[in-house]
Amino acid sequence: MPRDTSRDGFGNEVEAYVLTHFPNIWKWIQDTRPLARLANKTLINSAIGKIPTRPFAYSLMTLENVVPDTTLPKKQDTYTSWDSLNDRRYTGRHLPPDPEFNRDGNLPALADVAALFRKRDGKTTLSPKSTLLFPYWVQWFTDGFLRTDRVNRLRNTSNHQIDLCNVYGLSPVQTRMLRTFEGGRLKSQEINGEEYPPFYYGDPAAGTVKPEFDGLYVPLSDETRLPAEQKALLFAMGVERANIQFGYVMLNTLCLREHNRLATLLAGHYPDWDDERLFQTARNILMAEIMKIVVEEYINHIAPYNFKFIVDPASFPNQGWYRQNWMSVEFSLVYRWHSALPDTLAYDGKTMPMVGSLWNNEMLLRRGLGAMFEETCAQPATKIGLFNTADFLIDAGELPSVQLGRTAQLPSYNAYREMCQYPRVTAFDQITEDPVAQRELERLYGHVDKIEFYVGLYAEDVRENSALPSLIGRLVGIDAFSQALTNPLLSEHVFNERTFSPVGWEIVQSPLTLGDLVNRNTPATGKRYNVTFYRAQDAVAGRT
Repeated sequence: MPRDTSRDGFGNEVEAYVLTHFPNIWKWIQDTRPLARLANKTLINSAIGKIPTRPFAYSLMTLENVVPDTTLPKKQDTYTSWDSLNDRRYTGRHLPPDPEFNRDGNLPALADVAALFRKRDGKTTLSPKSTLLFPYWVQWFTDGFLRTDRVNRLRNTSNHQIDLCNVYGLSPVQTRMLRTFEGGRLKSQEINGEEYPPFYYGDPAAGTVKPEFDGLYVPLSDETRLPAEQKALLFAMGVERANIQFGYVMLNTLCLREHNRLATLLAGHYPDWDDERLFQTARNILMAEIMKIVVEEYINHIAPYNFKFIVDPASFPNQGWYRQNWMSVEFSLVYRWHSALPDTLAYDGKTMPMVGSLWNNEMLLRRGLGAMFEETCAQPATKIGLFNTADFLIDAGELPSVQLGRTAQLPSYNAYREMCQYPRVTAFDQITEDPVAQRELERLYGHVDKIEFYVGLYAEDVRENSALPSLIGRLVGIDAFSQALTNPLLSEHVFNERTFSPVGWEIVQSPLTLGDLVNRNTPATGKRYNVTFYRAQDAVAGRT
């Protein structure tokens, strides 16, 4: 039966209808520059304004048992303190903790919740819209700023910026380890006629890193257990997760090549510039390019709208939401799209398990960057939602995410709907039209008010012509715009020719897609690789 839409909210329904209909009118607006800028500003401000904006009144510091850096006991009361407003070692939060909702016995056991994510009869539901590049990009992109501390889950190791730390490192010390200090370039090596990051290990069998990379990061336990032949092919990159899967490595390698291409280009135009200026300017240009792709390609892929968002920093001076970036626990959970990864993938025309692509840089080295991007984009992602997660990601991904929500004492799914200006649901068929999902949610939770945030996010049906369900889409849009457009490089006082150089400014102002970035950083063969977030039917329909 169709989903009961009575709790979608009249204003939300009108907004969605207008934005997903009248394509000719939206095209006219898009083609008229002043109108396009006005519509872009209005829609982005409207999206961000759906929830209270930063600064957060609370952070996960409120759940610590002691005052930071002391042994003084601390009550578990919820209140705002100067420390909680400023100590960004702790992850932020949109809503205060709800210990009553998370009390023992109120929520189902984690082992029982696993049934909501496990595939039914082993069947996979494909995404009707997205290629496999989509989840690869999401993992790579968000790993740069959604960085939960491995020891204390209430803390994070993030710089809270879209700063490409996965390429450049989290600190200046790490960045220096990755630089050549010649011509503004990053360290690299040539393999099979293509440029890649340098190898990390000096003696893979002993697990010894090269002296030049000692202290770059603390390897993950999965990496330390790898056989020597896999370790030998791991690259020195900015963060500890950068080698985890070849999709991540593809995007890091692409950025390294683009940085070095930009540095060489700048050196040719400005021969009196020293290494430092070449490096810093190339880095600025690359980060601006990535943010352009984030808004104009990635966000537009997620949204089902006829209007396509643009990067236009000059439209947002003195906005109320223009505040210091601070990543929230809700934002972290919104971005755990484990169900978008299939159990298997095609590699060199053959099917292999997805787990075989983990820590496996040989796959990229054998085929080359362009071929790997194209083969990735020829495969569909899987649909984001319940009953669609690969087995290897349930215990490793889904259940730890549910547990993090409980550790953070997050309020209910309905509380977050209300925060995001959706009416609270009153029945299970208002969440999803899937009768099996309705029955399982009722069996496990008993009442819609008892559904926890993480489960509710993924229980909702994906919107038509979107990659995401409604609540996830709203939260992603809010944080994506308010965290990306507050990047210092996009400030009205910084986003200019002086920051990027005349040559760099021309690059930043030019149209750009991820496909452009790939094709100008692969060996010239006369072939243009097809690189897209959209499956073939969407590309044919002109939705790219």
